[in-house]
Amino acid sequence: MAVVSSELQYRKMTETPVWKLVISLGIPTTISMLITNIYNMADTYFVSTLGKAAGSAPGIVFSIMAILQAFGFMFGHGAGSHVSRLLGAKDPEKAGKFTTTSLLLATVSGIVIMVFGIIFLEPLMWFLGSNAEILPHARNYALYIFIGAPALTASCVFNNVLRYEGKATFAMVGLTSGGILNMLFDYILIMHLDMGTAGAGIATAVSQYISLFILAMPFIMGKTQSKIRFKKGFMSLRIVWDIVTTGFPSLIRQGLGSISTAMLNVQARAYGTAAIAAMGYVSKAVQFIFCVGLGIGQGFQPVSAFNYGAKKYSRVKKGSYVTMAFGLIFIGVLAAVCYGFAPYVINFFNSEQDAQITRIGVEALRINCLILWVLPFTVVGNMMFQSIGKRVPAIWLSALQNGVAFMPMIYVLPILTERFYGNGLLGLEMAQPAAYVITAAITLPCTLVFLAKLPPDDDGAGQTISAKE
Repeated sequence: MAVVSSELQYRKMTETPVWKLVISLGIPTTISMLITNIYNMADTYFVSTLGKAAGSAPGIVFSIMAILQAFGFMFGHGAGSHVSRLLGAKDPEKAGKFTTTSLLLATVSGIVIMVFGIIFLEPLMWFLGSNAEILPHARNYALYIFIGAPALTASCVFNNVLRYEGKATFAMVGLTSGGILNMLFDYILIMHLDMGTAGAGIATAVSQYISLFILAMPFIMGKTQSKIRFKKGFMSLRIVWDIVTTGFPSLIRQGLGSISTAMLNVQARAYGTAAIAAMGYVSKAVQFIFCVGLGIGQGFQPVSAFNYGAKKYSRVKKGSYVTMAFGLIFIGVLAAVCYGFAPYVINFFNSEQDAQITRIGVEALRINCLILWVLPFTVVGNMMFQSIGKRVPAIWLSALQNGVAFMPMIYVLPILTERFYGNGLLGLEMAQPAAYVITAAITLPCTLVFLAKLPPDDDGAGQTISAKE
């Protein structure tokens, strides 16, 4: 039965028309991403009912979530890429070693971050951009985020391995269940039990542990090809090295995302609590749109990795173009809608209808919406290079958007707009969109050149063939 199931999965991943496969794997992943972002926005919404300072806390603590996801995705993507390629090469035994090792590494990293985060809680909140008004709320919220850290990092491994095996629906069920419960707990703990920002943190931590249990069930019930077995020989320095180096672009991408958010908060602090709150709300809205492109891109990852491992290179190429096209359509539509309804989006979070928050938030959100359509070019390049194990370009391209391109912009643009327009805040609002454009301008040519150089397909006997859909 296991052999039949494995062969069926192989045929599904290597023979299903690419556009249909990307959509079938991308839709569950996109739904998962949307639900995750909806419950993150629900945290922000419910907390914002407590006042402007409390409403700023999720924006501060977002950097911590990004750091946890950075480690979780490093181990999850690092293992998943190898798992998919090994299954494409029909080696499930070795794939299981990567899954088991990455789960252990992710759990340990989550525990370490939890311990250090709790010990240095207050200094960390200051470092991430809190001011005296926001600090008590951010501290209460962050405490429980750290308590949920091991669950979040381990969940990232289960989620990514399931996706890379082509079982995105299982991953969707685990993530959406946790997200729905988080929103329910938010409503009960904040609105009815008056637990404030601590209630939002507790809701998030509890839902993450429940989500972890649900994501683990396919592995426990034997529904996956890569098995978790903590037996002799499951871990080696070579496997750890392969996981970390392949997943390192995720650490760079998410880690720099955390740093860029903190830098944005620190720079916004000069313009007051309203600016911190507004930029936090804009980040939530942009992340919601971005997750559509990211979800489709993550649906593309197992397609590219599996077929690269099976030497079906034409499917990797076709999948890249298909994913870019889908991303442009979906993100373009969402960005246009968000541009038109920007005041409503910002005031969804801005429960006190603070005019200053609305003005800053609407302007920043509309600037972002004008540029978001370039994101699919960046996502596809990043996802493809990482999934097929091309570590150097994956690491370099991952460092662009929130690092090499963004960090100079966050300092240079406010100075320029202050000098020429008398409005330094405008430069702050333009920094991330400028980084999107720079990153896409570099990533797209790199991706197209690589795809053009891919060899013909291999029939498994050393003969190259032309793949037919």
